[in-house]
Amino acid sequence: MFGFFSTPQMVDADSALPGRTEPIFTVPSQHAVFGTPMHPTGDDIERIYLAMGCFWGAEEIYWRLPGVVGTSVGYMGGITQHPTYEEVCTGKTGHTETVFVAYRPAEVSTFEILKVFWENHDPTQGFRQGNDVGTQYRSAIFFTTDEQRDLAVLTRDTYATVIAERGYPEITTEIVPAADFTYYAAEDYHQQYLHKVPHGYRCHANTGLALPALAG
Repeated sequence: MFGFFSTPQMVDADSALPGRTEPIFTVPSQHAVFGTPMHPTGDDIERIYLAMGCFWGAEEIYWRLPGVVGTSVGYMGGITQHPTYEEVCTGKTGHTETVFVAYRPAEVSTFEILKVFWENHDPTQGFRQGNDVGTQYRSAIFFTTDEQRDLAVLTRDTYATVIAERGYPEITTEIVPAADFTYYAAEDYHQQYLHKVPHGYRCHANTGLALPALAG
């Protein structure tokens, strides 16, 4: 993954790259691992968008989780329309690398989805994740339901207490409505990257601490 090592700062609308009104690449419709639609629909399916550093390894974690029926990687939380990977990596689009997760709550709970999120990256690192430095690696939860929002806040506060006891600073994860942003699916070669390149790069910076079960 590309990164830069100067002190990163969020771009503002006046300084963001202009982007374009239409995408300049196509995204596959079928999931390379599941062999099913990349973005499945259905009344029994919920969707959430999670940013936790390099999206290659993050997507792999989720497609392996029972109850998850669709994943893809893309760019979210930014300003530039229809960005490319190279543009996102400049830090001048405002996006963060994001994993789309479609899941059946009857098979895997929203709590379990968020537990995987908190435990598989370090949510205190701000504009970086491990050796990957830049605003595109920031931690974020883009929720689509009230339950997701409430659980995101509750699990954040619970996890913050756990990691503070081990000396970690405050959590920097953004928790925002997915409806406030457009999710732009990334280029074909990024989709299910670690299925296509099994020995490819994985960044799994994490605290090593578990999110405890919620009371009640």
